[in-house]
Amino acid sequence: MKFAYKFSNLLGTVYRRGNLYFTPDGNCVISPVGNRVTIFDLKNNKSETSPFATRHNVTCVGLSPDGSLAIVVDEEGAALLVSMISKSVIHQFHFQKPVHSVCFSPDGRKFVITKDNLALMYHAPGKKREFNAFVLDKTYYGPYDETTCIDWTDDSKCFAVGSKDMSTWVFGAERWANLIYYSLGGHKDAIVACFFEMNSLDLYTVSQDGALCVWQCDTDLDGLKPRPPKDRTEDKNESKKDMDEEFIEESRGEEIHGKATTNEQERREKVKYSRAAKYFFNKEGDFNNLTSAAYHKKTHLLVTGFASGIFHLHELPDFNLIHSLSISDQRIAAISINCTGDWIAFGCSGLGQLLVWEWQSESYVLKQQGHFNSMVSLAYSPDGQYLVTGGDDGKVKVWNTSSSFCFVTFTEHTSSISAVTFTSTGYVILSASLDGTVRAFDLHRYRNFRTFTSPRPAQFSCLAVDSSGEIVSAGSQDSFDIFIWSMQSGRLLDVLSGHEGPISSVCFNPMKSILASASWDKTVRLWDMFDSWRTTETLTLNSDVLAVAFRPDGRELAVAALNGQITFWDHENAVQIGSIEGRHDLQVGRKELDKITAKQAAKAKSFTTLCYSADGQSILAGGLSKFVCIYHVKEQILMKKFEISCNLSLDAMEEYLDHRKMTEFGSMALIDEGAGDEDGVAIALPGVKRGDMSSRHFKPEIRVTCLRFSPTGRSWAATTTEGLLIYSLDSGLIFDPFELDIDITPSSVHKVLSQKEYTMAILMAFRLNEKKLIQEVVETIPCNEVDVVCSSLPELYVEKMLEFLASAFETTHHLEFYLTWAQRLLMLHGQKLKTRSGKLLPIIQFLQKSIQRHFEDVSKLCEWNRYNIKYALAISQQRGMKRPAERSVSEEELEEFNSDYLMEEGTTNS
Repeated sequence: MKFAYKFSNLLGTVYRRGNLYFTPDGNCVISPVGNRVTIFDLKNNKSETSPFATRHNVTCVGLSPDGSLAIVVDEEGAALLVSMISKSVIHQFHFQKPVHSVCFSPDGRKFVITKDNLALMYHAPGKKREFNAFVLDKTYYGPYDETTCIDWTDDSKCFAVGSKDMSTWVFGAERWANLIYYSLGGHKDAIVACFFEMNSLDLYTVSQDGALCVWQCDTDLDGLKPRPPKDRTEDKNESKKDMDEEFIEESRGEEIHGKATTNEQERREKVKYSRAAKYFFNKEGDFNNLTSAAYHKKTHLLVTGFASGIFHLHELPDFNLIHSLSISDQRIAAISINCTGDWIAFGCSGLGQLLVWEWQSESYVLKQQGHFNSMVSLAYSPDGQYLVTGGDDGKVKVWNTSSSFCFVTFTEHTSSISAVTFTSTGYVILSASLDGTVRAFDLHRYRNFRTFTSPRPAQFSCLAVDSSGEIVSAGSQDSFDIFIWSMQSGRLLDVLSGHEGPISSVCFNPMKSILASASWDKTVRLWDMFDSWRTTETLTLNSDVLAVAFRPDGRELAVAALNGQITFWDHENAVQIGSIEGRHDLQVGRKELDKITAKQAAKAKSFTTLCYSADGQSILAGGLSKFVCIYHVKEQILMKKFEISCNLSLDAMEEYLDHRKMTEFGSMALIDEGAGDEDGVAIALPGVKRGDMSSRHFKPEIRVTCLRFSPTGRSWAATTTEGLLIYSLDSGLIFDPFELDIDITPSSVHKVLSQKEYTMAILMAFRLNEKKLIQEVVETIPCNEVDVVCSSLPELYVEKMLEFLASAFETTHHLEFYLTWAQRLLMLHGQKLKTRSGKLLPIIQFLQKSIQRHFEDVSKLCEWNRYNIKYALAISQQRGMKRPAERSVSEEELEEFNSDYLMEEGTTNS
C-alpha cells in the first residue's frame, strides 16, 4: 500500500470572498476559495485547485499581465508570490495590515497595493535583478479613510485610487512635472470602483449609493511632462551621516503626500479635471447599495452589481442601458470581464455562487454553486467517476471527479441531509434527511422517483443499501429504530427495534445480507436480512458507538467509539481481534473561547467517521479535528496523518491562544467585530430575510464529517468545513522499482526489445517501474503478438499490466490497441484472477472507470454521426437528388459504417 496521497482538488466550494480574475487569454477564471485559489478552465470544462494555501482566507488576488505570476493576499495582509505555471510559491511577504486591493501595471513593471489610507507601489518581481522580490518604490498619501480600488492607465504612467472618504485620487507613477497628484470629489458615498478610459486620462468613478461620475482631463497621456532630474553637484560635500539618512530613506521608498486643496499658483500649468456628467443607477429607488463594478475599455462596457443581486450593463460614456438582470437575491461581491469583453464573471459570497455569463447571447458559460452550509456526507459511485455530497442546506449534489464540476443538484429535501450513498449499479442515489424521508434519485432522468417514510415521523441519522440494491436501511436518532424498505415497491418491510439509544451508523456487509447497526447504547447489533431480520449477534463496547464500517471483503468490522478507540471484530464469531487507541492522534486545536487547553480538550474527542481502503489493508479515521489518520489494520499502527487545513480563519485551529487578543476584560474574540462585514457565517433572526440589524457572525469550527475511499484505490475524499477535499496518489516522478536487478537498465530493455523478445522486455520494464518506458515497450509490440505475450506473462505481472492499462486509458488515443490488450489478459487469466477478486477489485474498477469514460465519449460520437447521416439523406431525398441507390439506410448499414469509421480512426491513431 502506497501512502503518497497528496492534496489533489477542492470541490463543493466555488467562491468564498475576494475578487475574481480572468487569465490574459480570457479562457480561465481565478476564484478565491477559503485559503486557496481555484482556476476554472471554461474552454475545457475543468477546474483545478492550487496546492498552495495561505494562513487565512484569501481577500484579493493580483495577476501579472502575462499571467505567469500572481500575488495572493489573505485577510491578515500576508502575501504569497506564486508562479501560475508551476503552481508553486516563490516568495512570502507580509504587508502588516489588511490589503484592500492589488493591481499590476499594464507593462508588468510595477504593482500597487492599497491598505489603510495608503497606496504602496512596488517593483514587480522578475523585471529587475533584486535580492528581495518585493521592493518598495513609492508610498502615496492622500485619502483620509480606507482605500478601496485601483486602476491604471494603459501606458502605466498614472493610476487612480478610490477611497471610503468619497474621494478619488489620481497619482503619477513617475514624478511628472504637471501631474503629481489630483483629488476628485463629487460623490456622497464610498467609492466602489474607478476606471480610466482607453489611452486617456479621462476617468469614471462609481460610488456605493449608485452614482457614476464622468471626469474629463484637459491633457492627453502624451502631454505628461517628465520632471527634470535633480542637480547632484551640490551633494558632493555631504557628510556621511546625511548619506546614511538618504540610504535609509531610499530603502523605505519615496513618499508623495497629496493635499485635497491647493492654491492657485500650484494649479497653473498642471493637469486639470472637470466633471462632464453625473448619472444615477437608482432613479426609481429600487437598486440601492452598489457593491461591485467592472469596466471593459475596448467595448466601453460597464457592469455594476448591487446588494439585491441585480446587475446592469451600460455602454459608456452615454450611459445607455443594455441589460438589467437578477442572478439571485444575495449581494454580488465581485465582477470581472475577460479580455474580449464577451464573458462576465460574478461571485456571490452569501450563496457561494460563481457565474460566468455571455451577455451577447444571454447564456451561461458556467453556473456553479457549492453547499452554502457545511457538507455532512459523501459517497463515490462504484466506478469512481462521480461523487455525491449532502449538506446542511438540504441539497444533494453530484460531482464529476474528472472535471470537478457539479452537474446536477436535487433540492427535494426540506431539512439537513445526514447521509448519502450510491447503489451497486451506480445510477441510483439514496439520501437520508432530518426531514423524515429517505429519497431515491435516478441519474438517467435526474428525478426523485422513490420516497421512503416511516409510520411515525422520525429524523434519519444514517443510511445503508445492500450490495444488490434491493434493501434500503435507515437509522433514526429519536425513536431508536431501524427501518427497512424495499427499493422495488417502496414499501416498509420491517422496523428493527432493540437499541436503547440513538442510531449513529448502519452498514451492510458487502458479501452477505448482514446489517451492522451502531448506537449510543454502547452496542453494535448484527441483523440477518434473510432470517426474518433477527439479531444474530450483539457486540458490547465500553463507550458510545459512533461509526461502523465493514472491510471490502466483508470479513472484518471496524467500530469507532466515544472513548477514541477503534476496535476490529470478527463479526461471525463475535470476537475482538484488535484495537487502536486513536485519541492522542487527533491533536485537537483550541477554540478562541475555550477555558481549557487543547491538550485537555483532546481527551474528550473521538473519531466520528471510518472508511477502509480499497484493498482493506488500511483504514481512514477522522472527526472533530484538522487531522485525518490512516492506520495499518494488521499492524495497528499509525501510518500517516493528513492535515486537511492550515486556515486560521476557522475555529479550533491553534494549539495556544494568542496573548495579543487577551485583555483585562477577557478575549477579543467575544467582540463581534465582523458584524458589518462578510466574514464568517451570518446568523439572522428567525423569520427575517432583509434588513436584519442584529445579524451575528461566527467562525466555523474545523471538522471532518465523512471519509470515503475511491473504489479504484487511487484517491480518497473528505467532507470538511473547508469543502470537499480530494487526495490522490502523486503522479510525479517517484522511483519505485519492483524486484530490480543490477543488469536491468533502460538500455538493456531497449536492447532486448530490438531483438523482438517482447515478453522479456515487458518484464524488465515492469521491474524498473517507469511508466514512460513501459508505455514505449507496450506500444512497440505488434498487434499480432499481443496474444502470445499475454499468455506468457507470469501471474504476478498480469496485475501490474492491468493497472498500467487502466492508467494508460486516461490519456491514450490508441483505444483499439489497448482494448485488445485488456480483452486478451482478462480472457486468458480470468479464472486465476477470479480467485483473488477481493485484492484485485480496485484495479478492475479503475480499468472499468477508464473504459466506461471512453465508451460514453465514443457512443456520443456515433449517435451524432447517425443523426448527421440520417439528416443528410432526408435532405437529399427532399431535393429530389437522383442516385442509383436512392433508398433509406438500414440500422445494420449504419452500424457497419460506424464500426468501419472507428476501425479507421483506431488504426490511424495506432
